[in-house]
Amino acid sequence: MKSKSVGILTKPKFPEVKPTLQGVVTWLRDRHITVLLDTTSASLLSEQGGIQKTQLAIQSDVLLILGGDGTILNAARLAAERSIPILGVNMGGLGFLTEVRLDNLYASLDRVFANDFTLDERLMLQTHVHRHGETVARGIVLNDVVISKGTLARMIELKIAIQGQFVTNLRADGLIVATPTGSTAYSMSAGGPIINPAVQSLILTPISPHTLTHRPLIVPGNAEIEVTLTSKDEGAMATLDGQVGIAMTQGDTAVIQASEHRTKLIRFPESHYYEVLREKLKWGDG
Repeated sequence: MKSKSVGILTKPKFPEVKPTLQGVVTWLRDRHITVLLDTTSASLLSEQGGIQKTQLAIQSDVLLILGGDGTILNAARLAAERSIPILGVNMGGLGFLTEVRLDNLYASLDRVFANDFTLDERLMLQTHVHRHGETVARGIVLNDVVISKGTLARMIELKIAIQGQFVTNLRADGLIVATPTGSTAYSMSAGGPIINPAVQSLILTPISPHTLTHRPLIVPGNAEIEVTLTSKDEGAMATLDGQVGIAMTQGDTAVIQASEHRTKLIRFPESHYYEVLREKLKWGDG
């Protein structure tokens, strides 16, 4: 890892980001490690030459994230095709995906460059939205694809098929199709199960279904899921990882399945999934 280039992505809303960024850039450059900054990070340091995020993922050998889970999700989409390792530093918030606490940043970087780490490969979803036989949008996500109603209070109607077999017609506020990584995100808030990321599966979680017998459904990780918007609802959206929105109209079909790409999160041997769950969800407190 000593000759690798490190791309840095930041979430400027956290007050600790700027001094942390200044410190880590100095630390890396002192060790003759190439540092690549996106335009936001470069602006924070008043440096010229920041590059676009899409180019950052192409040119870097590892991504260092100073932010929260949302910044990790953005990085995962950027790095999807190259599957480069991602190290997340938690700058605040819940932080299911960020591995490193701020007070342990430099010790963790030392371990990374000493190759004292493991790679946690996470399943991703690829999504294509079809309209009248044409693909109008596509994307790759780490957490989930959510098909939901617009700003109006009425429900939407969806037709769901898996592996070409009709499953159900759903009237609800929407549907979440999540990876095991995404099981602790929106899906969990909507009543979905928590799935260990080692389990190769997909989760379909209805959002406030009209029929209460519509429950979360776990399907094999290689399943192809088709969700067709059958109601005429203006404002219906397919949302990728809560960050990219795709407008849907009546008859549009979102085809969702596991991607050939994986997100590679840098982990350390003493870090355990159940310990993270226990800490973040406050299990056993009180």
